[in-house]
Amino acid sequence: MAEEFIIAGQHVGPGERKRVLLDIAKLYDFTDMTIPVEVVRGKTDGPTLFVSAAVHGDEINGVEIIRQLLCKKSLNSIKGTLIAVPIVNVFGFNSKSRYLPDRRDLNRNFPGSENGSLTAHLAHVFMTEIVEKCTHGIDLHCAAINRINLPQIRACLDDPETQRMANAFNVPVLLHSTLRDGSLRESTRERNIPTLLFEGGEALRFNGRVIKSGLNGVLSVMREIGMLNPLKKKPIQHEAFIARSSHWIRAPHSGILSVKTKLGARVKKGQTMGIISDPFGREKFEITARRTGIIIGAATLPLLNSGDAVFHVATFEDANAVEEHVDIFEEALDTEENNRFMD
Repeated sequence: MAEEFIIAGQHVGPGERKRVLLDIAKLYDFTDMTIPVEVVRGKTDGPTLFVSAAVHGDEINGVEIIRQLLCKKSLNSIKGTLIAVPIVNVFGFNSKSRYLPDRRDLNRNFPGSENGSLTAHLAHVFMTEIVEKCTHGIDLHCAAINRINLPQIRACLDDPETQRMANAFNVPVLLHSTLRDGSLRESTRERNIPTLLFEGGEALRFNGRVIKSGLNGVLSVMREIGMLNPLKKKPIQHEAFIARSSHWIRAPHSGILSVKTKLGARVKKGQTMGIISDPFGREKFEITARRTGIIIGAATLPLLNSGDAVFHVATFEDANAVEEHVDIFEEALDTEENNRFMD
C-alpha cells in the first residue's frame, strides 16, 4: 500500500486502527466541538468505504449499528479502509435534535462551504476529510420524529455499482430515489462515489430488528465489494424488490387516528388504512389507499391535523410478493436474534 492515508492531519498506516477527531467549531462558551471518527485500515489494498450515521442528530439507530460494526472481529482481516463516523451531526445528537443550532438541515447543505454557516462548514469538513477519500459510502438514517420506516435502501439504482451494493445489502425493499438538492447522496453522485442510504426505525429509539438488518447489510456490502472475506456458510439471500415510485397519504381531516393496517403490509387501492375520529368517536373519516402498494413508512403519533402525512406507500409490480418477502425477512431477523448467544 504505497499511498499515504491522512485524516485530520494524522497518518494511518497499513494494518493500523486509529480514532481521530475532526475539528468543527468552537461554541460560544469556548467548548470545542469535534466529530469522532474511527479508521480501520487493512494490510492490503482494497476499497475505502465510509459508513456514517446521525447526519440528523436524533436518528440514533445508525449510531448503534456502527458501534456493533466496530466490535466485529472480522475487521481484523479487512482489505482496504473503513472510515466509521457514528455521529456526524454532533450538535443535534447532544441536544437530541434533527437539526444544528442554526436550525438548518445538514442533509440539505452538502457539499457545504468552508466560509459558510455552521451547517455548511460541518458539511464541508465531512466532504473533504471523509467522503472525498472514499470509493464507496453507506449513510444510515431512520424516520423523522413521530414516524417509523420499514428497513429499506434508497439509492440511484440506475448506476450499476450502486445497484450491486443495494442488492448485497439484502433488504426486501429498494426504493429508486431521486436526488435532492444539497443531499449527501447528490454530492457523492457528483463525485462518482456509489452511496446507499439505509432507512429503518424511528427517531430517538433503538429498534433491534432495524439495527440487526443494518449491521448485516453493511457487512454484506463489505463482503460484496471485496473488503471482507466471504462467509463459509452463505447467508439466506432475500429477494429485493425495486419500487420506482412512492407517495404519502395524508390525513383528510383533523382528529385521532385508529390504524387498520401495519408497516410492511400490502394495501389495495381503496382499502381502509385508518380511521380518524373526534374525541367522542362520532365523526369518522376513512383514510384509504390511492394505489396498491406496500407501507414503507407511517406516522406513530395518532394526533393528526388535516394534511399531516400518515402512510408512506411504495408501489411495485407484484405487491403480494413484496409483502410475503417482508414477512420472511422479519422472521429471519427474529430467528437470528433468538440464536445470537448460540453462535
